Amino acid sequence: MNEQLSDELGQIAEDEGSFAALGLRPEILSALSALGYEEPTPIQREAIPLMVEGRDLLGQAATGTGKTAAFALPILQRLRREQEPVPAALVLVPTRELAIQVSEAISTYGRELGARVVPVYGGQAIGLQLKALSRGAHVVVATPGRALDHIRRGTIPLHRVEMVVLDEADEMLDMGFAEDIEEILGNLPTERQTVLFSATMPPRINSIAKRHQKDPITIRIANRGADAGPTLVTQRAYIVTRYNKAAALGRVLDIEAPTAAIVFCRTRTEVDELSENLNARGYRAEPLHGGMSQEQRDRVMGRMRAGTAELLIATDVAARGLDLDQLTHVVNYDVPSAPEAYVHRIGRVGRAGREGVAITIAEPREQRLLGNIERLTRQQITISPVPTVADLRNSRLQRLTDTLRAAIAQPGNDDVASVVDALSGEFNLRDIAIGAVRLANASSVSAADTREIPDASVRTERPARADRSARPDRSAARVTPGDLVGAIANETDLVGREIGPIKVSKGFSVVGVPDSAAERVMTALRRTTIKGKKVTIRRYVDDER
Repeated sequence: MNEQLSDELGQIAEDEGSFAALGLRPEILSALSALGYEEPTPIQREAIPLMVEGRDLLGQAATGTGKTAAFALPILQRLRREQEPVPAALVLVPTRELAIQVSEAISTYGRELGARVVPVYGGQAIGLQLKALSRGAHVVVATPGRALDHIRRGTIPLHRVEMVVLDEADEMLDMGFAEDIEEILGNLPTERQTVLFSATMPPRINSIAKRHQKDPITIRIANRGADAGPTLVTQRAYIVTRYNKAAALGRVLDIEAPTAAIVFCRTRTEVDELSENLNARGYRAEPLHGGMSQEQRDRVMGRMRAGTAELLIATDVAARGLDLDQLTHVVNYDVPSAPEAYVHRIGRVGRAGREGVAITIAEPREQRLLGNIERLTRQQITISPVPTVADLRNSRLQRLTDTLRAAIAQPGNDDVASVVDALSGEFNLRDIAIGAVRLANASSVSAADTREIPDASVRTERPARADRSARPDRSAARVTPGDLVGAIANETDLVGREIGPIKVSKGFSVVGVPDSAAERVMTALRRTTIKGKKVTIRRYVDDER
């Protein structure tokens, strides 16, 4: 170790809470010190020593817990100086944004080691990637589809890969990469280290672990919501019928007036429809989903970062890995079926000491999901009434007052003064001002804002402690929402978050699925049984007006 490096490391405390205590090499400690990293996060403290030992790992940790460094540092730990630039580690991630983010992080941590890291992902010209790979790489960070493309071409050699990491494994499965992942893992050397990180642990993750890991150690790190939740985020929910959701969202946004917000939707169709609806309402809304080209996605993110768009309407998967510092609001246009997903979504605001607002537009049947979230976060989500027409009018008038006050304070006597001068001979100044304000206010009011939105926020009451004799006969088979979700997910390629809302009635049940999937869902369910019984399937027509 050279003298300069020894001096730098002398500044790093080697107590139990330091990175030095994890057994990392001097070059890595030096890089961490230069970045201002003082102590490891819980996932880093638990995962790094095990990975340095070469153990297979199954880690559950939410976004923002520091898991990138948890696997990046052990990858670099085994990298030898002057090592031939042939991939020794392969990191699979779900999205382009995350591939770039992870590769930049590994490059930064491994700068003193001369680590060569190449990201490969869909949407970028493959020629650029071929050129970068031809120069050699110690670590390849890739989305599954593009990784498989290069593997088949022979441009990502796998014969020396010692470690493979699946980051955001649940998201990759939700995006339909299961077969690609299986093929990639099947092409890797048998003697390797396999590490999976996932925010949630659905059965499919455990299935991959059983097939491809050797005696893995499981680590579960409580996310921010499990203890106290994001304390700087104000959380509110509005309960409305499905028919009124778009109108309710528009009215809430009018009251909130966010500087920049992400609105999360379940499906691509919902993203496109809601974007059109909000643009028609006067907002600068941009859609973001997996059906868009990379060039379109880059354009959308450029507008958001430049402030020329104020609302990003996105699916969970498309928004994965995005970092927008200017966000003031996160909106759930539905209640996520997994409470952890809610925590991930709203964790995008309330960062770095800034306050934020999380808004959820829920249907009456989704209120039980709000209860699940409250139990996880140990925080109450305030159920608020949808703003009335009077609330909206007062809010707009207040903003108009502020806008006029700012305009009046501006210096200069421009062309509009001539209008006032011309009218002052016929009317007094107060009447002229009232007429101008009335005209300005009328231009911002649409027909939809003249009707009240019905309040559907009455919570379903549960009997406190009903007498056992009054309880329903549990021997009778009762279909639950979970039964329906399970049947559809098992028989089709849909994932849980694409299924719903669900209404279970005495004589029939209604299940929401993406329009594009309706026919194949009906076909699949006609071939199977639910709780041992064949079911009659037909398309539901909503006649609500």
